[in-house]
Parts: sequence; C-alpha cells; structure tokens
Amino acid sequence: MDWPLSVALAQPVPELPTGTDWSYEMKLDGHRMIMRRTDDGVRLQARSGRDVTAAWGDLALAGHHLPAGTVLDGEAVISTEDGRISFEAAQARAASSPTRARRLATQHPAHYIAFDTLQLPSPTGDMRARPYTERRATLLNLLAELPTNTPIQAVSATTNRDTALTWYNTLHDQGVEGIVAKRTTSPYRADRTGAWLKIRHADTIEAAVVGFTGATRQPRALAVRLPDGRVALSQRLTTVLAASVAPRLVPQPERAYTQAGDAYTPVSGEVVVEVMAGTTRHAVVTVVRLH
Repeated sequence: MDWPLSVALAQPVPELPTGTDWSYEMKLDGHRMIMRRTDDGVRLQARSGRDVTAAWGDLALAGHHLPAGTVLDGEAVISTEDGRISFEAAQARAASSPTRARRLATQHPAHYIAFDTLQLPSPTGDMRARPYTERRATLLNLLAELPTNTPIQAVSATTNRDTALTWYNTLHDQGVEGIVAKRTTSPYRADRTGAWLKIRHADTIEAAVVGFTGATRQPRALAVRLPDGRVALSQRLTTVLAASVAPRLVPQPERAYTQAGDAYTPVSGEVVVEVMAGTTRHAVVTVVRLH
C-alpha cells in the first residue's frame, strides 16, 4: 500500500439517494485522517497526504492498541464542554506545534471516528477492493477488541434513509454537518467516484468568477473569489451550469493560479455565481447557480 494514501471523497448532492443498496453515515465536523499502525508505531496522515502525527499524539497513542498492519480511514474530532463537536477546536489542534498540541490534548482530548478499514494484518492485507459491507463489518469487529475507554470509535451508520434524515435534521447543533451515503457493494476508491454521496448543511453565498478551466465553450470548473479573498476552483460543473456560464466568459491570454497552485484561465468582466457556503471552508467549492 503506497504512502501517503489517496483518500476516497464524497460527491455533494442536493438530497440523499434512495434504494436498498445504500448505507448512511453521520458526517462529523472534524479533520479527515488516515491511521496507520506499523510494526513500530502509529502514523497519522491528513487528507492532503501530510504527516500529522505530532499534532494528534493522543490518537497515535490510542492507535497502538490496533494490530500492526492495520490502516483505517476516519475523522479526528474534538468535543467542547457542552458536548458539541467543534471544528474550531480541531483546527486549532491541527495548526499547533507539538508542544501546544500536547497541552490542547490535555484540555480537550480528541476522538478518532473511524469509517473504513483499508488494510488488515497479513494474510488479509489490502481491503480496499472488498465491498463496503465487508469493510464495515471488519471495522466493527476490529474496534470491539480495543479497550473500553478507547477514543477510537466507529461512525454511526444506518441503512434506513429516514433515520439518516432524522440525524441530518436534528443533530446539526451537535456538530453533525451532514450525511454520507455509501453504496454497500462499492470498493474503496480514491477521489470522487459516485459511490460516496453527501448532503451537508449549507447556505449559498455569492462569489465572483475570476477564471475557468477547460474550454471556453464548455468550462470544466470555475475559479471563484470567495468572500475572504481566497481564489479556489469549483468542483466540476454540471452540463447545464457549464452551458449557462460559457457565453459570459471572456478569457484573457495569460495564466493564473489559485492559492493552492491550481492553474486556470482568467476572465474579464463581472460574472457572479452562488456557491454552497458550507463547501468553501476547505476551498472545495460547489457552484449552485449563475447569479
């Protein structure tokens, strides 16, 4: 298994899918994290591929109870005194020096909410080609062997869509930011494949279009300037959105780059779109409509 690991991502959708081949998981407001138990320790990886073990030493310590050769995917979360999951607390921890991170861990210990098993010790090995239902069952069995006070827990999941919608509608204030639907027969694949879908709590905000990727007549994504000044690329446009915005794009000859280093073709003029506010925090922007 290559390291760092490329993670599976959920595709934003306006509503949860229906059918008998979906499982629905709570999406918690924390930091995505791969936990890898090696022969001599535990390594933690952020979604970006960066090693974040030093910032989450309490979770690394807990991971020593896993058998060597185990790799899990999940979310690092921190709860405040009132029991609410706080993204701000997780963000502060992730940005801390090792010394400060240890101090924060004493004040607000983290939990690792695991939602997938990517690898088990030999002879089983790589689990990513196995269906979701098998990986989920393996995860539950694995975590059942850990000490009772472990901060490593399995994410709540259900195959009942109505139950998932109840979670979505009633638990937002507790730090449940949405629901992820996973096709029960699907393997674990990196990036967005359509096997994982998510709905999340989000309002729309306006963003100025400063460029695009792809062809002028059929733009693939838009570069937008967010209210905080960042320029970020949107997710791939739908066919309808691409057709609507294309006539209003006036490309310029030079190239430009977002803060993340993504190249795009800049445009002149004023084009404004509405984007889902909840998708902008990590500069992953979903365009909803042309303003």
